[in-house]
Amino acid sequence: MIATGGTIASKNTGDGLAPAMSAKELLACVPEIADLCRVREVQPFTLDSTNARAEHWLKIAEIIEAEYDRYDGFVVTHGTDTMAYTAAALSYLVQDSPKPVVLTGSQKSAYLRDTDARRNLADAFAYCADDGASGVHVVFDGSVILGTRAKKTRTRSYNAFSSIDYPDIAIVRDGKPVYYINEEKGAAPKFYRALDSDVFVLKLFPGLNPDIFGYLREHCDGLVIESFGSGGLPDYGDGALFAGLKEFLAAGKTVVFTTQVEREGSALDTYEVGRKIRACGSVLEARSMTLEATVTKLMWALARARGKEAEELFLQPVGKDIL
Repeated sequence: MIATGGTIASKNTGDGLAPAMSAKELLACVPEIADLCRVREVQPFTLDSTNARAEHWLKIAEIIEAEYDRYDGFVVTHGTDTMAYTAAALSYLVQDSPKPVVLTGSQKSAYLRDTDARRNLADAFAYCADDGASGVHVVFDGSVILGTRAKKTRTRSYNAFSSIDYPDIAIVRDGKPVYYINEEKGAAPKFYRALDSDVFVLKLFPGLNPDIFGYLREHCDGLVIESFGSGGLPDYGDGALFAGLKEFLAAGKTVVFTTQVEREGSALDTYEVGRKIRACGSVLEARSMTLEATVTKLMWALARARGKEAEELFLQPVGKDIL
């Protein structure tokens, strides 16, 4: 078990909830886990997951790689706010793993009497200890969700996570996984040790100032543009946003278009405002990928290559992220 903090390990400090419980304390809350498997726990950091970033994802992946041959599976306890980012990042950093890497957390602290923490932790270990489990997944409120498809869609309810544009892999019922999809296990894991965190997400809104492209050209290697609907750029009569995009691409930077709409994905070629983007240069399209998967995959691709080679890496399907 790799404990990283989060609500599941939080206590009230007087200034709000903050991670305070150790990995041992968490395990003590669910003694029945000892009937499933032997557990060794490590705690590389203790964070509110709002503070998590690429260096933490790399550290978790580093621990998994270092300990991979010694253990049958890995459970990562994590805050819910950025769990989907961490799950997506680990999907690219630890690919084709025949052993499970399971992320879980809770909406209420394990320290409380009325909490989802104990069930989520028990379910995570139940899935992780099952012979059918493999790869990177989020286990939350009884659902088993692909790491590249998980998204936090509720801030308070126990069913906080949804699988976006892909079915749940399984549910955990009465302490046992019931599979909807039998995934093919990878033959051997592939580990990656770098991410390019100089990636920016630009969320379009009506009247966006095109000058932002000049700033971004100087400060980031890759850009994810969250556009409206099926995808496109607005034209307010001067073509300034298209000119800004063209200059950004001419500087050798990588751009991925996605949509602000949660489900069903982008389709740039549907409307004129989308087709006009093609004239600006080579752009990528996320289609039905989650924003979390889009951002972390772009970080992974840019850490390995630039230009056309990075684009090819991004378009390579990993963990059912591209359908």
